[in-house]
Amino acid sequence: MDTTREKAWNVLTEHVKEKPLLNHCQAVEIAMRAYAGKFGGDVEYWGAVGLLHDVDFEKYPEDHTNQTGNLLAPHGYTDQFIIDIQSHARDWVPERSQLQKTLLAVDELTGFIIACALVRPDKSLANVQLKSVMKKMKDKAFARAVNRETIIQSAAMLGVDLQEHISFVTEALAKDYHQE
Repeated sequence: MDTTREKAWNVLTEHVKEKPLLNHCQAVEIAMRAYAGKFGGDVEYWGAVGLLHDVDFEKYPEDHTNQTGNLLAPHGYTDQFIIDIQSHARDWVPERSQLQKTLLAVDELTGFIIACALVRPDKSLANVQLKSVMKKMKDKAFARAVNRETIIQSAAMLGVDLQEHISFVTEALAKDYHQE
């Protein structure tokens, strides 16, 4: 199976047109690639899963993850690849693999960290401090669409300390994320 970034980007942009969603998918890709390096996973595969994780969200928001297979199978993505993406549904029942736990753990968090950067005067991810992210986590009015329980529980499920997780993802984004 071809899991190159170029192929994944072409498939994503065939189905997703909204810039904010494309930016979110890129942020999740960056975090997944970073964790693949940390956990010894296939960086290209993990990155492609991250990039394509919301491929069906724009067209099917009410049926999100259930349409993933219909969109990706024609492009040669395997059943396992599709399952890996579908696993980030919060109501997932089977035990998650390391990759699947990571996807769930970075999905909400990437958006939250970027929101923290955007309220800074310099809007710089490089200057986002752990203490400010932790403080914003307690502020329910800030980025209210972000599910904090998912962030907390998924970090625990991943077996990574929450603060370590936030720092790791922030550093990965600061290094590689550039909004289009």
